[in-house]
Amino acid sequence: MDVFSLPNLWQLHLYSYEADLTLNGTAHLIRPGRVSLIPPGTQVRYHYRGRSEHLYVHLCLKPAGSPARIPVIQDAGAELAALTAQLRQALAAWPHTPARAAAEVWAALWRVAHLAPPKARSTQTVHPAVATALSLIETRMAEPLTVAEIAKAAGISHNHLTRLFRATTGETVVGYLRARRMERARHFLRATTLSIPAVALSVGISDLQAFNKACRRELGAGPRSIRAAQPVIGGTPINPG
Repeated sequence: MDVFSLPNLWQLHLYSYEADLTLNGTAHLIRPGRVSLIPPGTQVRYHYRGRSEHLYVHLCLKPAGSPARIPVIQDAGAELAALTAQLRQALAAWPHTPARAAAEVWAALWRVAHLAPPKARSTQTVHPAVATALSLIETRMAEPLTVAEIAKAAGISHNHLTRLFRATTGETVVGYLRARRMERARHFLRATTLSIPAVALSVGISDLQAFNKACRRELGAGPRSIRAAQPVIGGTPINPG
């Protein structure tokens, strides 16, 4: 059990577990794939049910711009993978490029502010097993991970997970995992000073030759070329300084 209040900080949390959350006396359910944005000065009470790890940012928001009203906790739905990636990129960028980290957090907040309400979602709600699989992929990207292990963690069969995952993401589990690892590798190569061997290990590839081949196959260039390339936003190169 955790009980606390942050008088000056907003709390952005992305969950990958089940628990109970009480905010100023109002109860909410935490489920994998849900995201909360809690205002400053709110009494927060977490009632955990076991090992509970989440991505979070505590931040100051100045009263500027047009206000938006959103639920204090909502399902990330189809935006879960992108939101998870943004928060993890913010974590990766923070030690070396705080401005990049802040940009990623703002992008995540924008995504949270524009999550469609449940009744307005036209496609489908992410199946809990797929949400578990997506969360596991993000948290264990640096480790060996098989579809069988992911299916076991999600509590369904290998074939059932394959069908659900493709219906939700349009990709196979293996293809999605490979793409996410390469996306992380590209980010680390371009936005951090981590050595190339360290970047390879961060995405679960210990063989540098295999990592070089994976970069060329998936990203179109070797790791040194990717690192040397000038970052681009909106088609315009970012000039240093």
